[in-house]
Amino acid sequence: MAGAQALHPHRPPAELTLDDDEPLPAGDFSAWLRGMRRALGGEQASDVPCAGCTACCTSSQFVHIGPDEVDTLAQVPRRLLFAAPYMPPGTVVLGYDENGHCPMLVDGRCSIYEHRPRACRTYDCRVFPAAGVEPDDKPTIARRARRWRFAYPTDGDRAEHEAVRAAAAAHEGVAAGATERAVFAIRRP
Repeated sequence: MAGAQALHPHRPPAELTLDDDEPLPAGDFSAWLRGMRRALGGEQASDVPCAGCTACCTSSQFVHIGPDEVDTLAQVPRRLLFAAPYMPPGTVVLGYDENGHCPMLVDGRCSIYEHRPRACRTYDCRVFPAAGVEPDDKPTIARRARRWRFAYPTDGDRAEHEAVRAAAAAHEGVAAGATERAVFAIRRP
């Protein structure tokens, strides 16, 4: 990616210089996997080189916000939240607008980025190619996910990647959907 502009999560799509089919470096697989497991465990946020991509923000996704996310809840207008079914009391869902866009996405940027929900802090579309899974009914995310290319500096990187893919394949039809299957496979030691 030499010569490409610096990756920045706030940059709107109009400023992107990479074309839609160009492969994107996803990082060394084992290092990414360790970081993703820490993110899923709540130890850190995901470090996704979005480069202005807003596929997850424009794909008709519901975002769960827990009652402990007071900073986030203070930033989101109450009228945009509703009780999350089958979730612990106090958990709410932020829906999307008539175009399938997160209502907090303003002018191609997250208007609450520094206060975004935990779900947004941990979301990383690289889980799909890592697990060998296509996102369900999310063509924009699927298009982005297909571009990621992991690096394998050691045989251990390849072995870990094969183990993640095997875990995802073993749970096809068991997990509720592609995201759940991919995340399940990533979490497995």
